Amino acid sequence: MSNEAVILACDWGTTNLRAWTLDGAGAILAQQDFPLGVGRLAPGEAPARFHAEVRPQLRAEGLPAILCGMVGSNLGWQVAPYADCPAGPDDLASRLVEVGDGVRIVPGLRCAGVAGAPDVMRGEETQIFGWLSGDPARRSGRHLLCHPGTHAKWVLVEDGRIVRFVTAMTGELFAVLSEHSVLRTAAPPDDDDAFDQGLAAAGDGGALAARLFSARARVVGGDAAADSTSSYLSGLLIGAEIAATPRLVGEPPGRVSLIGDARLCGRYRRALTAAGVDVEVFDGEVAAVAGLFALGAPA
Repeated sequence: MSNEAVILACDWGTTNLRAWTLDGAGAILAQQDFPLGVGRLAPGEAPARFHAEVRPQLRAEGLPAILCGMVGSNLGWQVAPYADCPAGPDDLASRLVEVGDGVRIVPGLRCAGVAGAPDVMRGEETQIFGWLSGDPARRSGRHLLCHPGTHAKWVLVEDGRIVRFVTAMTGELFAVLSEHSVLRTAAPPDDDDAFDQGLAAAGDGGALAARLFSARARVVGGDAAADSTSSYLSGLLIGAEIAATPRLVGEPPGRVSLIGDARLCGRYRRALTAAGVDVEVFDGEVAAVAGLFALGAPA
C-alpha cells in the first residue's frame, strides 16, 4: 500500500463538509471536517473556500478532487444534473461534472416518484455505490437498502444498478414536531421502552396524523412520563416509515441493508428486527469514501 495521496474526496452537504485524502488503494491517509456546508455559504463562495481552506489543510493542492452531495445542487458550487434511474456506477462516472482545477462533482439521481413528481437524491447514491464496491456478491440479484436520515431513502438495487427509490421525510418531521408542536419536549437519553411503544402504535403506517396524537394523549390523559415523548415519537415515526414505505419501492422487506450513522441505523435496526426483518448495518462514512474512490479514482 502506498503512502502517497492520489485523490481528494469530499462529501459536501448542507451543513458540513467532510474531506479525505486517499492513496492508490482507496485507503484514508488524512481526513478533516469543515463547517462549510453549502447552506452556510453565500452564492459563489464554495470554490474560493475549497481552494483556500480545504486543499491546503489536507495538503492536497495538486490532487484531483471528487465531490458528492449538495455541492452539486443549485445551492452549491455548480449544478450537476441528475442522472435518471436505473443507473450504476459507470453511468455516474461518465457524467461527473468538471468545474476546473481538477475538481469533479458527482451527479445526483432521479426516478419516478410516488405522487406524480420525480424523487431525487444527492450523496446517498455515492454511499450506495461504495456499498456495492465492498463485495462482488452485492452486484448481482435484488437488494433493498435504507439510508436513514433527515430525508430517509429506501432504495432498490438490481444487478449493481439503482432501479428506483422512495424518500421519507421522517427525520425532518421528527425535528419539526419535537421543536415546533405540542409534542415538543426536552430530549432525554434514548428510552427503549417508549420507543418500542411508539413502534407498536405505528401499526401499518396508515392514518399517521391520527396516530401522532397518541404521543400527547398518552401523557395528558394517561400516566406516561412527558420526557418519554421524544423516544415514543421517534418509534412511532420510524415504525410508520418501515411499515408503509418499502412497499412503495415494490420490494417486500425480507432483508434490509442499512447504510449511515451508527446511532440512527441502530434505531432502524431495532424497528426492523421487531417487524421480523433481517438487517445488516454498514457505516455511512466508510461507504462514502469507497464510493467516491470507485467513481473518481485516477486510471
